[in-house]
Amino acid sequence: MTQRLLLTGADGFTGRIFLDQACAAGHTVHALQADLTDPLAVASEVAELQPSAVVHLAAISFVAHADESAFEAVNVQGTQNLLEALARLGVMPGCVLLASSANVYGNCLNSPISERQPPAPVNHYARSKLEMETMARAYFDRLPIVITRPFNYIGPGQAPQFLIPKLVDHFVRRAPRVELGNLDVEREFNDVRWVCRSYLELLDKGLAGEIYNVCSGNAYALQTVIQTLTRMTGHTLQVDVNPAFVRPNEVHRLCGDPSKLRACLGPLPNYTLEETLRSLMPSSPPLD
Repeated sequence: MTQRLLLTGADGFTGRIFLDQACAAGHTVHALQADLTDPLAVASEVAELQPSAVVHLAAISFVAHADESAFEAVNVQGTQNLLEALARLGVMPGCVLLASSANVYGNCLNSPISERQPPAPVNHYARSKLEMETMARAYFDRLPIVITRPFNYIGPGQAPQFLIPKLVDHFVRRAPRVELGNLDVEREFNDVRWVCRSYLELLDKGLAGEIYNVCSGNAYALQTVIQTLTRMTGHTLQVDVNPAFVRPNEVHRLCGDPSKLRACLGPLPNYTLEETLRSLMPSSPPLD
């Protein structure tokens, strides 16, 4: 069913991919122009559009963002401004999808992590996302809210300060060395195109009031990613640890249990790690 979609964060890494996919699927997409921290502007734009569905992707998402207060202002208060505007509509949207984060789980012994795992955030970004979820529950009786907790994902257009785009850039440029922070980490490195496809499917099939891990259950050690890039490019990169980049509250392993997502959506074709890494490269790098 085609929707009149309101999309926040349309100019961001995930938003651009989602916008293309949603339009290709026949939806009419309106990218929110109002500043989320301005409740009057948000309310005015929402009232004018009268959306039939909402996908809320806008957020401060870089864990090491310099302004910690921005997490609260945008991720929590900005989301509340949006939900309050939607709750005032005469006809409620069919689905309001909120993108939270698997970072809310923090460091836990259970792996893979299911939605039943109690959250235990260990950084400001994760804490703000959990606060957003808690706040959103106050609107469950007024809006059909679906919360997603995406695990780490990558793809073309991701900002270079993030780990994998930084690594790919160094390999493509044949840089002799790179400085990184924590090396002893394992993450899912899912493809942003697959994540956006999951969001589109959840708009139709997700149950209101439920939380879904958007994950594949496949986690890779950082060293595996480096080895894959070495094989793909034929270039060997010296990796040095810069203490200034080491995060004291690093989440060491994030791997999700996709059972609930698969039960809802069925199997969705995904990408291999190599296919996703190649999508970050501007062109096939020359061989040494």
